[in-house]
Amino acid sequence: MGIVLGANQYGKAETRVVRVVRDGPRHDLRDLNVTTCLAGDLAATHLTGDNANVLPTDSQKNTVYVFAKRHGVDQIEDFGLLLARHFVTSQPAITRARIDIEEYAWQRLGPHSFQRAGGEVRTASVTVDGDGTQVVSGLTGLVLLNSTNSEFAGFVQDEYTTLPPTKDRILATAVNAHWRHAGDRTADGTAWADAYDRVRAALVAGFVETYSLALQHTLYAMGERVLRECPGIVEVRLSLPNKHHLLVNLAPFGLDNPGEVFVATDRPYGLIEGAVHRDDAPAADGAW
Repeated sequence: MGIVLGANQYGKAETRVVRVVRDGPRHDLRDLNVTTCLAGDLAATHLTGDNANVLPTDSQKNTVYVFAKRHGVDQIEDFGLLLARHFVTSQPAITRARIDIEEYAWQRLGPHSFQRAGGEVRTASVTVDGDGTQVVSGLTGLVLLNSTNSEFAGFVQDEYTTLPPTKDRILATAVNAHWRHAGDRTADGTAWADAYDRVRAALVAGFVETYSLALQHTLYAMGERVLRECPGIVEVRLSLPNKHHLLVNLAPFGLDNPGEVFVATDRPYGLIEGAVHRDDAPAADGAW
């Protein structure tokens, strides 16, 4: 029985870069967290310690900073494409580059003053290799709640079941969503922002307008809504934690509680995950 090196990759995780555009007295701000990940002909560094094909992760970090200055930062998908293509074309040993980016939003308070926004985080993951380009956009931490129009009943009950069926409950989640684009949209970079706004609106509408029989039921409705309203998207993957709200028993205090006072719990929680895709969508990179 032999021993061999398996799949491997390396990179620089979570390079924080803030880009300020100083065009006169009114400044613009972009705040990113960038992770680079490279793969290719790297066996020697593992097996013999030969680093001839290894671009240091510190160099990858510096590339992020230089590109932020040289090219600016507009849409994070475009910035990721620039970085990924650079690493694949400039390093002969590298055959695959993946760039993951989180963008933190800031609310403008004045010409040069900002307040960190407390909403969801926009994300992008760009992969360039010999098979082509894959662009996945997304968001994390979009907190949504319906105070009614949610049931959970008809489920399996065994000897360990204590959860009663309910025909009316609070349904709340913090949406983590990623969607795969049909192409890389190189002809029109502004389309990334438009697509993000459309997908986000479809996700919210799918949650708000669905009478939910389970969080799984809502997950599919949200993904289906995105694909019906956003023709450039071929697949949506959703991870939805069930942020439980439990009715407080106020009977010891002589009070009724007809669905008015709840305790919000943070753990444990149900975690519902799934993908919704077009039946003719090309195969996706399983890593995303």
